[in-house]
Amino acid sequence: MQSYDTFPSTGISPAATPRPGRDEAEAVLVEHYPRLVRLAHLILPPTLGRHRRVLAAHSLAQKSLAAARSRPGPSSSRTTGPRSGPAVPAQRREPVPVPVPVPVPDPDPGPDHGQGPVLAWLRSRVVSAALRAAARPRWSLGRHPLPAVLGLRLFPRAGGDDELALESALAAVAPEVRAAFALRVLEGLTAQSAALLLAAAGVTAPHGALRAAEHLRTTMGSEAESLLQGAEFDPCTVQARPTDLLRRRHRTRLAALAAAVLLAASMTAVLTPRPEAGGPATSATALDVAAARAADPELLVRTPGERWSDTARVDFTAWPARGARTGDTALLSRALDAWARATDDRTARRTGERAGARAGDVAALRVTVTPDTQATPPAAPARLLFAGQVDGSAVVLLHDGGRLVRYAEPLTGQGGATLELARADDADVTTGAAVAVSRAPLGARFLLAPWIDESAVRDLLRPDVPARRLAVSDDGVTDPVPPAPGDCGRLPALQVRSSSRIVENHSFLLADLGGLNPAHLTWTPPPGTGAPARQPREATSAAGLAAWARSACALPDLRGTGVRAVNRWEFAQQTLPERAGRATWTCTRAENWDGRARVTVAWEGPDTRTGPTPVRPPGTQAAHTAACSRFGQHVLAGTYWTAPSGARYYLAAGSRALTTVTARGPVSVTVRGRFLAVRTNAAGPVRLTGTLPGTVELRGWGESGEGAGGS
Repeated sequence: MQSYDTFPSTGISPAATPRPGRDEAEAVLVEHYPRLVRLAHLILPPTLGRHRRVLAAHSLAQKSLAAARSRPGPSSSRTTGPRSGPAVPAQRREPVPVPVPVPVPDPDPGPDHGQGPVLAWLRSRVVSAALRAAARPRWSLGRHPLPAVLGLRLFPRAGGDDELALESALAAVAPEVRAAFALRVLEGLTAQSAALLLAAAGVTAPHGALRAAEHLRTTMGSEAESLLQGAEFDPCTVQARPTDLLRRRHRTRLAALAAAVLLAASMTAVLTPRPEAGGPATSATALDVAAARAADPELLVRTPGERWSDTARVDFTAWPARGARTGDTALLSRALDAWARATDDRTARRTGERAGARAGDVAALRVTVTPDTQATPPAAPARLLFAGQVDGSAVVLLHDGGRLVRYAEPLTGQGGATLELARADDADVTTGAAVAVSRAPLGARFLLAPWIDESAVRDLLRPDVPARRLAVSDDGVTDPVPPAPGDCGRLPALQVRSSSRIVENHSFLLADLGGLNPAHLTWTPPPGTGAPARQPREATSAAGLAAWARSACALPDLRGTGVRAVNRWEFAQQTLPERAGRATWTCTRAENWDGRARVTVAWEGPDTRTGPTPVRPPGTQAAHTAACSRFGQHVLAGTYWTAPSGARYYLAAGSRALTTVTARGPVSVTVRGRFLAVRTNAAGPVRLTGTLPGTVELRGWGESGEGAGGS
């Protein structure tokens, strides 16, 4: 770590420091240039932008030399004439009382203590200039003639999570607090010397600034100094990236028109009285700072490649950044810009087109938002999951902790870009296992999680046909998964297996329902005799695949609804009258990311060629319901059924905890247990109720009409 010499303990203060000669000041400035630029960079507001903030810091440090004396002279002699710099109060005999909890001892001046007065004078000039610059309006900051950089953007290298937290904390405080923090932590000044320097720089309440800085220092802990010395806060070690190359020609074409407009505007301004100057400019809010950081492609979070294999949080936060264009700053910037422009929630929800600029051409940005997903810009730097070329498009996949964002633009330059947002909070090893990155006529390609070892495609309607291996590229992108036809003749699904490095022998099914996230398919078998309540399990067993073969044709109805997982629960198996076989009662719960669900109760006869017969819910079904979930494990349903002999029956069955079943209406009967089968010629709706232990009444699902057909 680089160490800096400090001089408060030697009696040198802003009041006691004369103007040095220009040659002497230049020599000290060149030697200590990095620390002075870093000091100015820390005080300047982050809302200035990383490029302009770096250039402004260098400009302020270089302009500190302007007030030095043009003629050389001994730096130890005091000047008697007026000074060109700001007036500085004399040193008081009594120390300035600053209530700082833990004072930092003054370090040793070091071998170059002869430069102490000159360095202290330069430091005072830099702090004063930076505080004055921070108080000016945002549009006027950073507009200095030198240094100037054309065609490039300069910015410090991005740090880690700790540096990001410190930068956010510094952005949320006032400039004088940042100055006090830098003087105390980075420069190592005592509280008394820092207060004198701040007062000389025009700070009206240096004591309050120091208290706030000490609070910030206590919050960040002992790592504050090492963090300030890191690359995140070093404006002398910067990265260079080109500006938007494709927009330059477009801007050049507009230059002539803009010049004419400015000429006309300047003529109008000459004839228009100027308004009086307003009040002091207000500081940018922390929200503005966060938005600026979120739009910076260099701050995108990139997870280390092997973190997924040694973490207890196996979700999208463990995905590394993959793809051949993860270093394409221009592409990432366009993706973030498109996300920031997609703020009209009403327009986004109807999948409308909004005007936007991409690659220098005016094109349409088509935005798709799945239900109950916020169509707002990111509030913090998002995580980069993928950036590469897929099926003729450049695709960027991002995750902000609660949402997945897919940006795609055609490589041919024809057509508009697309942006798709989907909710993905509280994902896990299954719901965070795959994301759709491309949809083409041949099918959808998926980016698989790094913990997926095996992938295959199987037809849900043909459980006896083995799954077909699905090829995956080195970046984790699958071959196309064929789309399902409209006649339910085929229903492809992904069958994947997790790596043994996180869980053993874990395979599961994922169904593509048209969104970014495929839905996780599970199965709950019927209750066993004397066995405890069954729990949902993976549907990759022979019994689970056979069960889903009877319900799969209902999956296309869920396309575009934001479904996270679908569970098929076989809550009862009933022996039919006249030895007609066994019927299965099912409850299928398709659950969204926000907890809402679509619940369907159905009756399935012994003839597998006939589909399930849905039964009507009791009253109006609410979107937020616990039915058929772990918090709604009781269900009762009934339907009419015609036996092969032509006799008509009313059937009802309930889950394992029911003690009695009662039917009222065209059919009036009460039976003990959880099954009811009564012969009747009646028709019309039947009111079903069941009794649970503790005399709790459960209202049943039923229907009117002819009901189920013969077996």
